[in-house]
Amino acid sequence: MTLLALIDCDNFYASCERVFRPDLRTKPIVVLSNNDGCVIARSKEAKAMGIKMGVPWFQIERTYLAQGGQVFSSNFALYGDLSGRVMHILEGMVNNIEVYSIDEAFLDLQHMQANSHAYEFGIHCRNIVRQWVGIPVRIGIASTKTLAKIASHITKQKIGGTGVLCLRQQHHIDHALKNLPVHEIWGVGRNLSKRLNDLNIYSGYDLMQSDTRFIRDKFSIVLERTVRELRGEQCLKIQSRAELKKQIIVSRSFKKRINDLEQLRPLVSNFAVRASEKLRHEGQKCLQVSVLIFTSPFSNHAQYKGFHSIQFSSPVSDTRSILAGVKKALNNCFRPGYSYAKAGVVLSQFSQHSIIQGSLFDEMDQSIEAKQDDGLMRCIDAMNAKQAQVYYASQFPGQLSSTSKMMTSPKYTTNWLDLPIAN
Repeated sequence: MTLLALIDCDNFYASCERVFRPDLRTKPIVVLSNNDGCVIARSKEAKAMGIKMGVPWFQIERTYLAQGGQVFSSNFALYGDLSGRVMHILEGMVNNIEVYSIDEAFLDLQHMQANSHAYEFGIHCRNIVRQWVGIPVRIGIASTKTLAKIASHITKQKIGGTGVLCLRQQHHIDHALKNLPVHEIWGVGRNLSKRLNDLNIYSGYDLMQSDTRFIRDKFSIVLERTVRELRGEQCLKIQSRAELKKQIIVSRSFKKRINDLEQLRPLVSNFAVRASEKLRHEGQKCLQVSVLIFTSPFSNHAQYKGFHSIQFSSPVSDTRSILAGVKKALNNCFRPGYSYAKAGVVLSQFSQHSIIQGSLFDEMDQSIEAKQDDGLMRCIDAMNAKQAQVYYASQFPGQLSSTSKMMTSPKYTTNWLDLPIAN
């Protein structure tokens, strides 16, 4: 059976901040969410200080900084670019790869049946990624995705190890599963683990020993596959081609509450422009656009959730059409008298870009007329990719920023003006 490797970047966002800042190599680092609201990433040093994931920044700011901690606003342009570089290296090492997330990828280690060969490959892979990109990774190798996840988890717990673990021998697998709480297994989680605990299933080993038919009847076929994977049966294959998205959502919380439609409209238009760019990048067109607006659930004022969808006469990816739909949807769901804390744009009902399905009843159709100029959109996307930003009138650049990021690091790899200068 083919061995699989899981490549997992260590504390990825924090590691990205260190690539061009070697002075931060041993400093605690936290990365904050939009509006610098809460902690979304931590270095191992920050974890050792007891910083919890999701904790509001204002609660820990004073004590954390007093202890020498470093803080950064999220810099997704940098993180995305460094992720792409890591994945590009991995794609050159094997014939089959599944990019699972921004910091994880599964590799198909074909013709590498010997543990020693797989382990040596893991060491080589780890060294190359660290040398060429500067990102530390850990690697778990096993016969199934679930066991590879467990191997990666074990390497994370080890201090001073090589960062590579090949989990192949059955007695090693048994030992690992006996020491692994069931909630730590990929896809189980704490809520499901409580139900399993009620059946005296506390560890990964207990789950592996469970009757598959009982697990399927009592829980689901998904959990049954997990049991089979723990036994070394490969149920989850490498998906070399990412599945096409069924929805694209661009939403943000606002630093300051917004009461006025004229203030809200350019921000929602900006979300629509970003969603349109993502849609074209996916090679898709959409038939429906929706707008959502929320008040804060933590506010003592009146609560309201607005949502409205607009259909197009035919599938589109042209930003102008999507902006027209967003404007109409926002007008329909906006209610005066509320303080809005969040808004978003949702694109849905996708079809491939090369397929155009018109309506037989355009004159009777109450949907928005669809404009589509692929050449114009390609030109605008190319200009924006070169930092020559093209704005649409409804965006009103003076009001584009709905969020506050006061501590963002430079875009070292994607902006000429942010290139580091060597003295």
